[in-house]
Amino acid sequence: MTEEIIIAGFGGQGVLSMGKILAYSGVMEDKEVAWMPSYGPEMRGGTANVSVIISDERISSPVINRFDTAIILNQQSLDKFESSVKPGGILIYDPNGIINKPTRTDIDIYTIEASEHAAAMGMAKVFNMVVLGGYLKVKPLVQPEYIRKGLEKSLPARHHGMIPDNEKAIEAGKGLIKLVHKAA
Repeated sequence: MTEEIIIAGFGGQGVLSMGKILAYSGVMEDKEVAWMPSYGPEMRGGTANVSVIISDERISSPVINRFDTAIILNQQSLDKFESSVKPGGILIYDPNGIINKPTRTDIDIYTIEASEHAAAMGMAKVFNMVVLGGYLKVKPLVQPEYIRKGLEKSLPARHHGMIPDNEKAIEAGKGLIKLVHKAA
């Protein structure tokens, strides 16, 4: 099993953190992992993306241009990466801020109202974990106990008190994701 993922959105949405937590979780589960962030010099508010590969086999190259899954958090990223999802792949997006919805018919398309849910929880900082939970519902690449270990490894010790909130957000995301189009 090899899963090639792109996570893309604005800087400040937790795009890189989500990829890092997923990557660390894979490492903790003894899988082969590649994590490659990409962001502009403007960081917060600019575009950011990260590619993550999780595999049971050696990864020959961390550079990928076609993805099994795209997790999209803004319109610019949807415009840029929708065409890069492999036929039969998955596209997950938060509809907040998406004006032009995905149009592909050869991929599975899911929505997750993560920003709305995180705001309702009064915890905008867990937005990315709601999205991660939705993704893990669709593609359970790593076991839940390794997600916790990934959170512990990637979050600074001063933020470990937030791990239970992050875990609640992940669980909430599993219940929020909705299939809106099944590949033809």
